Amino acid sequence: MAKKKDETAAPATNGTQMLRAPAEVLYAAELDEIIKHDKHERPPGWRMSARAVLTYICGGKAGAMEITPKYIGHQRLVEIAIATLVTDRALLLIGEPGTAKSWLSEHLAAAINGDSTKVVQGTAGTTEEHIRYSWNYAMLIAKGPSQEALVKSPIFRAMESGTIARFEEITRTAAEIQDALISILSEKRLSVPELATEAPANKGFSIIATANTRDRGVNDMSAALKRRFNMIVLPSPADLETEVSIVRKRVKELAVNLQLKASVPSAEAVEQVVTIFRELRTGQTLDGKNKLKVPSGVLSTAEAISVLANGMALAGNFGNGEVAAHDLAAGMQGAVVKDEEKDKVVWHEYLSNVLKKRGADWRALFTACSEHNT
Repeated sequence: MAKKKDETAAPATNGTQMLRAPAEVLYAAELDEIIKHDKHERPPGWRMSARAVLTYICGGKAGAMEITPKYIGHQRLVEIAIATLVTDRALLLIGEPGTAKSWLSEHLAAAINGDSTKVVQGTAGTTEEHIRYSWNYAMLIAKGPSQEALVKSPIFRAMESGTIARFEEITRTAAEIQDALISILSEKRLSVPELATEAPANKGFSIIATANTRDRGVNDMSAALKRRFNMIVLPSPADLETEVSIVRKRVKELAVNLQLKASVPSAEAVEQVVTIFRELRTGQTLDGKNKLKVPSGVLSTAEAISVLANGMALAGNFGNGEVAAHDLAAGMQGAVVKDEEKDKVVWHEYLSNVLKKRGADWRALFTACSEHNT
């Protein structure tokens, strides 16, 4: 009798099986086409020119292929970011949550080096070892300090390979830990005293850091460290139409990547969610006539994308595949009400004083949200 194939066995890892594939895998076809048609001079260590990177980030054409925009916003800011990385200065992207700092950082690294995975994630638990290096302690005890026992950080590996390392949420790391970057960014060398040696950075090395302006637990960067970065502030989407287009694009991409078994929410549903989030985020209605209480959470563009994707998951698995008001209401309740005592009141007042008065088009969403906020 033939042995039955184990259907639960994990398939080989590739771009289609990764839960979250890096940008260089998701957009490999576009990157290859851009490189193929790139006629401009490439900076040392880069696999495409600065102009080609801009095409990849902001959209355009490469041969016959239409390149999708990865960042929808101020093109000049992207140009400044790319120009910074051509020099020996590090880049710091600053902004409120959901302004695509990490998204832009990842795509810049993917375009320039074809590798966006050299990442240090800043947290309260980040140590200097995450920035510099650590040791394989079993080998260290057995043989003493050696190159084989050295465990290199993503930044160390980026220096050796002449590529870009990313430092996410740098201001969530303690200030004294952040300052471990000062000598690296100044001297472009990393000292390893235990081995009486130092590693020089190769051409092409740089760091892209991101910093959140509104997160709790933020640690101010020292003036010495700030001087070593070129800082770019990424603004929130300027208007409703821009934010709606960003949200719709990302929701469609998530639907494909996560294989969500539901139709993409209608344009009307997306606009309603984005409108609510913009109003609560800014503390006033879009027409400016009513002032609103602001909830404790930051209702960012990323949060709106998450609510809509969650609605698709609910509709696909527990509904008829069409995203309805009650599918969206569940996610919105969790996004708005972070502090049960304060935010529940804010949300109730918004529903009663604003959403209830918006007419028939908003009635289903108002009713569903009100039921969830009881």
